[in-house]
Amino acid sequence: MYKVKKYLSDLVLIFSFLFIGSICFYLYTNGKSAEVRDTAVTVTEVPETFKYGFNEAGHFFEDYPIKRNAFMGDILMDRGIDFDRILELEKKAEKVFSLRKIMAGKSITFIKEDECEAPKCFVYEPNPMSFIRFDLSNEIAVTKVDRDVDVCMQSASGIVTSSLWTSMKKEGLDARLIDKMEDALAQVYFDQSQPGDQYKLIFEMIYVDGKPIRSGKIYSAAYKSDEDINYGFFYANDKYSGYYDFEGTPNKKTFLNAPVKYSYISSGYNPNRFHPILKRRKAHLGTDYAARRGAPIMAVADGVITKRSYTEGNGNYIKIKHDDVYQTQYLHMSKFARGIKPGVRVRQGQTIGYVGSTGLATGPHVCFRFWKNGKQINHRTENFPPLNPMEKSELPTFFKERDNLMQELDEIPFKERNMAYAGFSD
Repeated sequence: MYKVKKYLSDLVLIFSFLFIGSICFYLYTNGKSAEVRDTAVTVTEVPETFKYGFNEAGHFFEDYPIKRNAFMGDILMDRGIDFDRILELEKKAEKVFSLRKIMAGKSITFIKEDECEAPKCFVYEPNPMSFIRFDLSNEIAVTKVDRDVDVCMQSASGIVTSSLWTSMKKEGLDARLIDKMEDALAQVYFDQSQPGDQYKLIFEMIYVDGKPIRSGKIYSAAYKSDEDINYGFFYANDKYSGYYDFEGTPNKKTFLNAPVKYSYISSGYNPNRFHPILKRRKAHLGTDYAARRGAPIMAVADGVITKRSYTEGNGNYIKIKHDDVYQTQYLHMSKFARGIKPGVRVRQGQTIGYVGSTGLATGPHVCFRFWKNGKQINHRTENFPPLNPMEKSELPTFFKERDNLMQELDEIPFKERNMAYAGFSD
């Protein structure tokens, strides 16, 4: 009997262990399955990206460079667009952006749902700020789309080593900003910049899709030389718009300092100069500004074209009458600007021609000549009559705006001259 009881007791113990083990195994495997299931449902969503308003995941984009003498009609027909739809597209495009304005050297982007199908749309970017969408699918449509633009205030400072142009380029500032610097500080002769001169400015930078596209307006600028410090503050309302100095005097001059930007004086006004081609003494009653061939030549003040001609010595040249006292002349042009002829009125800063070396010239430059009461003078030593000053009643408002800009400008230190500028060589 004892043996039977012992046997039954062992069986109960064995079954108990098996039962408990099966429960533990079930709980373990079920927990693992739940863990696997939980992992399976955790899906990372890939964000959708769009280009020109189309989901990139479901479309094919083909960039096509426009070649010289190419016709949009031929390009579209090669991609399966029939002639009638091309005519309809051309008609609708005239009101928004003509197909004729699509320039060689740039690209258009065809957008397709499948690589082998005809495009449902194509896009052209005339500038970084916008694009033109030509829809070809169901109803022909042409739409100009302006991109989101952010304007941020930025500052810069630097030291002149050989020229303001070179220094500002080294600081990563674009050509538009260098051009505007000359407007903001028109009282400074930048072609007379000296190594060690210092400058600083506050300006707009325009961003599209988080990328810097171009500089905007300069709000304030300062230029410091050994002799003086000059300021330019932008001020605008219904009556005034432009740059003014610390006292509210317009920085814009009656005449521009030079007829071509980013140039240097290769030969000054000299009544007793030795001519490099004729090899003899011959008065040089003008100022030579050396610049790259094809650079725009500007009218230095408002006036009327009196001559547009060519001579063996002057080459292509233009003469302008500004008033009963002053006249100017521009020599050695490679060509004249469109529409420039005798009797045409021009504005200060307007392009009248392009730098060349026609006539007696050793290289590309513009010989700039100035007449006062019929006599040629050195314009760089002439005290021209100032523009009309700001009215006294306007000055308190200007001074308030000036002080705000000055406070921001003072927070930007001039770059210190250090050993890196020893010798001031580029």
